[in-house]
Amino acid sequence: MVFRLSERSLSHLDGVDERLVGVVKYAITATKVDFGVIEGLRTIEEQRALVNAKASQTMKSKHIDGLAVDLMAYVGSRGSWELNLYDDIADAMREGAKIIGVPLRWGAAWSIPDIRDWEGTMEKAMMSYVDLRRSQGRRPFIDGPHFELNL
Repeated sequence: MVFRLSERSLSHLDGVDERLVGVVKYAITATKVDFGVIEGLRTIEEQRALVNAKASQTMKSKHIDGLAVDLMAYVGSRGSWELNLYDDIADAMREGAKIIGVPLRWGAAWSIPDIRDWEGTMEKAMMSYVDLRRSQGRRPFIDGPHFELNL
């Protein structure tokens, strides 16, 4: 099945780096899981509010510079946070990053600077990150909907 971005998703790409927009637009045509764009460019004030609400961990978010997007997986007409859906979306985003030629980091595999270079599925990339954090005695921070250019 071929999916497409809604007008609302496209509007969330306003102000986002053209290369990342290209990755997202490619990925929607290659994905096995429907998705929409729920966040792109943020103001400093919006980021500060997210940090204060503990919904973000940093004021250095790439959203402020238009270098990040958050995506929402859809099953039918309902949004879903099931992590396995985001593995499939990440596979399509990696393919798009290869086509566009930009380094892309995924929020469920932070230890991999550019998912284009990962050999294997994005599920395995996420598990590699989780294993690394646990081996360090640290808790992994999984942000499956988040993708950012790693420039």
